[in-house]
Amino acid sequence: MSKRRKSQRAAETTPKREKVRDVFVPRPFEGLVDEPEWIALRELVPAASAPLRLAPALVEEFGERSVTLATVLPMAAPAMTKPDGRVFVGLQRHQQSGDVSRDLAEALLCALRTEPGDPVSVPPLPGPGPRLQDILVDGPLEITMHDGFEFWLDPGATDDPNVQASLERANAAIYPTVRLAAARAAYWCQVPEKAHVRWVLSEDEDTALDALARLGAAGSLLLGDDTRFAGMFRAHGRLVPVWDLPEQTPAAEWEEPVAQFGKRYAEALADSAPLDAAGRRARQGLLGRQLTLR
Repeated sequence: MSKRRKSQRAAETTPKREKVRDVFVPRPFEGLVDEPEWIALRELVPAASAPLRLAPALVEEFGERSVTLATVLPMAAPAMTKPDGRVFVGLQRHQQSGDVSRDLAEALLCALRTEPGDPVSVPPLPGPGPRLQDILVDGPLEITMHDGFEFWLDPGATDDPNVQASLERANAAIYPTVRLAAARAAYWCQVPEKAHVRWVLSEDEDTALDALARLGAAGSLLLGDDTRFAGMFRAHGRLVPVWDLPEQTPAAEWEEPVAQFGKRYAEALADSAPLDAAGRRARQGLLGRQLTLR
């Protein structure tokens, strides 16, 4: 039999691999009670965690398992399991599809199916299937902020000098970040030579943009003296305004300015009248100040 005929015969007998279609979902966390916080943990926060509750059907299948949502896991892994059965799911990861909610749900399911303590294998494109909204008991996230990534580790793990060195490298990359009590999904962070407040707004983009435009036209966009409205970026279907702040002023001192801004923003949201000429100009100005960096 010729080589060509052999290759044709092999092709005929080898089952075709089904191609996985990717689908883009612009608001992957839509429907979750704490949608803005899910976005903030994925886009803004370096080190934080929150417990998750499995839906009753998964509890029946896998038992009561401790599941922790983490901003990032070692090597940006999508999930990991501990020998005692605990499961961690990472929000910030290297490989992802167009539907972040589907990715996270598949990572969690793969971890639940994995023997405790073993590495978790997660497909880069999971294909159709359950999403976070299908497999969790929804509710407000109970977020714990961390100064470092020690929450990854079991007691005594840092006795290993290699583990300790790896942890120190990871911790060195963290910018100080504080969750503000004055507004939902608002975070202060300090970067070299300046600080920021970044706030994931709950409203749809057009509604939020109109409210910000009203404040811009009224000269009410700033958080105080020596602050600057740097612009905004889009994240998973929501707007995230960013303010530049003096780096030497601690996070706690921005609680009141953010609270006052929140009141002005709520009043602007309640105004249903069409934007006037000044408001339309301010809106165009805001569209021209969209940021591409987090």
